[in-house]
Amino acid sequence: MSSHISRRDFIRLGTIGAVGLSVLPSMILKAAPSDTLRVAHIGLGGMGNQHMKWFAGLPDVEIVALCDVDQDHLNKTLQTLRTLKPDSQAKGYEDFRHVLDRQDIDAVTIATPDHWHAQIAMLAFQAGKDVYGEKPLSYDVKEGQKMLKQLGKHNRIFQLGTQIHAGDNYHRVVEIIQSGAIGKVHTVRLWKNGFSPGLGFPKAQTPPSTLNWDMWLGPAPYSDYFPEKCHLNYRYFLDYSGGVFADFWCHIADVVWWAVQPKGLRSVVARGEKTDGVASAPKWVDADFEFENLKLYWTTLPPNVPGAAERNIGAYFEGDKGTLICDYQTRAITINGETVQDISSVPQTLERSPGHQQNFVNAVKSRRQPESNLAYVRDMTLPMHLALISWRLGGRKLEWNTKKEKFRGDREANEFLGREYRKKWDLL
Repeated sequence: MSSHISRRDFIRLGTIGAVGLSVLPSMILKAAPSDTLRVAHIGLGGMGNQHMKWFAGLPDVEIVALCDVDQDHLNKTLQTLRTLKPDSQAKGYEDFRHVLDRQDIDAVTIATPDHWHAQIAMLAFQAGKDVYGEKPLSYDVKEGQKMLKQLGKHNRIFQLGTQIHAGDNYHRVVEIIQSGAIGKVHTVRLWKNGFSPGLGFPKAQTPPSTLNWDMWLGPAPYSDYFPEKCHLNYRYFLDYSGGVFADFWCHIADVVWWAVQPKGLRSVVARGEKTDGVASAPKWVDADFEFENLKLYWTTLPPNVPGAAERNIGAYFEGDKGTLICDYQTRAITINGETVQDISSVPQTLERSPGHQQNFVNAVKSRRQPESNLAYVRDMTLPMHLALISWRLGGRKLEWNTKKEKFRGDREANEFLGREYRKKWDLL
C-alpha cells in the first residue's frame, strides 16, 4: 500500500474484508516483541504528531505505520517523519483496522478525538497490540469498564498519555504528602483557568474530499459537517468530548489520585454555564465531590487560597498539619506559617521515570503495567464523567454506588453512563 491513499483506493481496499478486516483477533498469530518495538500512530493532529516525534526519538522504537481519516494530516505527518527519519519505510492508512490487521506491529498510540479512544484501544487489545492512549481515557463510564475487562482478557499493556506524570515535581509532591508532612489530607481543591468557546452558529458544509467525515464521526451520532466542529474544536461538543473540563481534568487530578488515593465516592454535584454558540460542551464547570476519605472541589477559577491566583492550573492539598500547593512544575509547602519548596528530611522513595513514552516501551517488553496504567487512570477518570452528567441534568446532586458503579435511585442519570455506538461503527 502506498503512503498516500485516495478515497477511491480506500473503497477498493474495503473489498478485502473477507480476508482482512473480518479476521478475528483470536486468529491473529503474533510473535513476542523484539528489542525494537514496532509502533503505529493512529490520529495525526497536534497531539498525534507529538506522539510520533516522541516515539521517533526513542532508540528502541521503529515507527512502521501512520493512520488518519484526514489525508492532509496523514501526508504532512509522513513528510515530517521522513524528515526526522530519512530511511523510514512507514506506510500510511486511512482506516485503523488495516493497521490492526498487521501482525508485525507490536503497539499503537491513539490520539484521535475522545469518542474513538476506547473502541480503537479495545480492538487493538483484541488484535494483540499494546496501547499508548491519549487522554481522556474514554468517552463515558461504561467504555472504561469494558476497556478494563478487555485489557485483562487479552493480557495487554496500556499507558494513558498523562505525560506530566513522569515529571519529578509530581513524584516529589507524592513523596511529601505520603510522608505525612502536612498530616492527613482531608480536602483538595483543583482548578483550571479557561472557558470553552461557543464557536458561533456556522452553517453545514460539504466535507472536504480529503476527509472521511463518516469515519471521523464513527461511533458518535451522525451530524452534518462544518469546520468548527472538526479536529481541535471537537472537544467543545458533547457528542465527542466534554470541553475544557474533560480536557484538563486528568492533567491535575492525576497527582491527587497518586498522592491521596481517593476512595469510596459518595456524591457529586456540578454547576456551570452553557456556551453562547453552537458548541454544546459546558462553557465552564465547577464540581463538588465527596469521598469516604476526602472532599474534593474543582473550580474554573483559582480558589481563594495562598498561591492559587498565580497558577493557571493547580492542586491545593489541605492537611491537619499544613498545606501543599502545586502545578506541573512547582510546589510550595506551608507548615506553622512557614512556606518552603521542599522538605529535605522527606526521603526520595519513588523511582523516577525514564520518560513517559520510554516507560511504556519498557512495560511492553517486561509485560509489567506502566505508571499510568489502565486500572489507575480509569479510577481517576470516572469522577469527571459523573460531574458532566450532573451538569447535563441541571446541576442535580447525584449519589453514587461505588460497588455497582451506578447512581442511587436516579434512572435518568444512569442512562448517561454509556451510549450505544452508531450501528455502522459498532466494531466490537
